[in-house]
Amino acid sequence: MAIVFIITRFVEGHMASTRLFTLKRHLPELFELEHLLARAGDRARATVLSEIEVADSLLPIHAIELGSTAPDAPLLGLIGGIHGVERIGTQVLLAYLHSLLERMRWDDSVGCQLAGLKLVIIPIANPGGMYHNRRCNPNGIDLMRNAPIDAKGKVPALLGGHRLSRLLPWYRGPKGAPMEPELRALYDFMSGQISGRPFSLTLDVHSGFGFKDRLWFPYAGAFEPIRDLNVMYRLNRLFVKTFPNHGLYQVEPQAHSYTTHGDVWDLLYDNSLRQQPAATFLPLTLEMGSWLWVKKNPRQLLRYRSLFHPELPHRRSRILRRHYPLLDFLMMAVASYGNWMKTKPEQIHKDNRAAIKLWYDGEATT
Repeated sequence: MAIVFIITRFVEGHMASTRLFTLKRHLPELFELEHLLARAGDRARATVLSEIEVADSLLPIHAIELGSTAPDAPLLGLIGGIHGVERIGTQVLLAYLHSLLERMRWDDSVGCQLAGLKLVIIPIANPGGMYHNRRCNPNGIDLMRNAPIDAKGKVPALLGGHRLSRLLPWYRGPKGAPMEPELRALYDFMSGQISGRPFSLTLDVHSGFGFKDRLWFPYAGAFEPIRDLNVMYRLNRLFVKTFPNHGLYQVEPQAHSYTTHGDVWDLLYDNSLRQQPAATFLPLTLEMGSWLWVKKNPRQLLRYRSLFHPELPHRRSRILRRHYPLLDFLMMAVASYGNWMKTKPEQIHKDNRAAIKLWYDGEATT
């Protein structure tokens, strides 16, 4: 009996070790994140939003909170990994989190800055998709097409979201079905975080469209200007004046590139307008232009996942550091929003007119 017990324990231990090795090989970003959390101690507050079953393992969706715990503190949310194949977005956020946690050990200015806002980071919003190196989640559904909101007007065939088959990319899921568990967890958590705050801003980090990095703002599903267009105009102007030599980003409404159904940030934005009309919530998307990486390294065309990720180590290192100024800027802008966001009606009207001229060629009206 003792021999059978020892053999059984050995087999179970071997199987567990094999699963751990497989998990680390497929999802090293999760191990890096949990290592950072272990080292952070009480400098970070971590919550598991949901657990997704993949390959006999439960993969957590971690949300990390830093800074103020005041319910009315301004909020900055950083989200990555909604598309599992776009790993570089997760890695950018992990590198930034690593830098923040290290600086908190010795740099008093970081603590002072974080005291003025709440910072929330969700680096791996779709752990199952990232484990499988797929854009979609394990159910074959594109989470950025899955929210219960339809575009106004025509969308590109397939690309804009469809309900034909999960075997095709950009599948929205069955009509009338609840949101996928990953998206429901993200939506519920962010709804709760935004509620009651006078100013909130989120940055959702992606890769894979075009030769230039883009900063998108709503709407993804409509060409109409958002109510807070003046705030977006003022924020963009602030960034350009603060970093006049940066020039990385093409700032525009997402619909100028393409329109989509089911964008969760459109849904959250519209719900915020209805539920707290006096507050400001501005969801942004960073779309890193991965076509440039492929152009410089055509061999990446041979593997699907390489279309969205810089394969060469020096290029990956460059991407990991090139967005630090933007992330730092957003932290400063959120913490000090009262210093740059204009509230007088005449200034709001003036900024709206300038924004329409900049982004809508004078064709839209507010």
